[in-house]
Amino acid sequence: MSPRRLLLALVSALLLVLVPTAASAHHPGPDRTPTLLVTGLSGGWGSEVGPDGALYVTSPAAGVISRVDPRTGAVTTFASGFPSNNGSGVTDVTFLHGTAYALVTFVAPEVGGTGVNGIYRIDGPTTATLVADLGAFAAANPPPTDFFVATGVQYAFDTSRGGFLVTDGHHNRVYRVGLDGSIAVQITFDNIVPTGIDVHGRTVYMAEAGPLPHLAADGKVVTFGTWSDSATVLAAGGPLMVDVKVERGRVYALAQGDWPLGGQAGSPAAPDTGRLLVANRHGGFDVLASGLDQPVSFQVLRGTAYVVTLTGEVWTVRLGGHH
Repeated sequence: MSPRRLLLALVSALLLVLVPTAASAHHPGPDRTPTLLVTGLSGGWGSEVGPDGALYVTSPAAGVISRVDPRTGAVTTFASGFPSNNGSGVTDVTFLHGTAYALVTFVAPEVGGTGVNGIYRIDGPTTATLVADLGAFAAANPPPTDFFVATGVQYAFDTSRGGFLVTDGHHNRVYRVGLDGSIAVQITFDNIVPTGIDVHGRTVYMAEAGPLPHLAADGKVVTFGTWSDSATVLAAGGPLMVDVKVERGRVYALAQGDWPLGGQAGSPAAPDTGRLLVANRHGGFDVLASGLDQPVSFQVLRGTAYVVTLTGEVWTVRLGGHH
């Protein structure tokens, strides 16, 4: 995928608004049929389970992080006022030592914004402090792969060793970031489009969307150590892979779906083709739920997957024996 095509694809996904439909259940049994829990969010992107056991979901266009009660689906605004630029902005949220942090991307002046790409500490409902300027670092340390936006397109992050690991889907690399604002490149990849990331102990699991046309063979989950500079493929077979989670020894992954035949650069996955997957022992994935409509992130909580869609919905999938 060319840098311009990758950029268009990511931004188009942020701007996408489609009418959701109920998920198909031809793959999973009735107990795994996706169930709608939340609708009406101002778009959806990254998510996290907070220290209180609630689900936190980012809405980039609105500059908002919402708190979702996983039992009732009740939604309240947790934090707001993040920089936004034509539908992009706060793309992920995580917690370190009980404090919430937000990842903001594609808001720099070079792409028409007025903000700073980086990690922000959430200090209150409408206040946040910039901890690390990822855009400035990316611009000062360009990647070896082709790129179009100097400040990069940071996609997701997770806590690691008292700091953070951040994927950059445009610059094809992972950053290590400290609470003191220090930034270093941990791993540089070829054009594989890193997306979701999950740190589990000393092992990092990362999703790869792969270049256009996002073939299933290019949708992978890879692993590496928290200080490693190379990765190993764990499983492949998810078209446009966007997220990964590890729970009780199982590796779950989320594929946004099939690339439309003849689709142009920037097109999203075809409607209702998203899949929740679990890695098997043969280097591939088994389908747990299919027919999801443009899913973008998920969490696993008490044996249930909570899947966030670009349209601002949250669907639940019971994992049954796979939790």
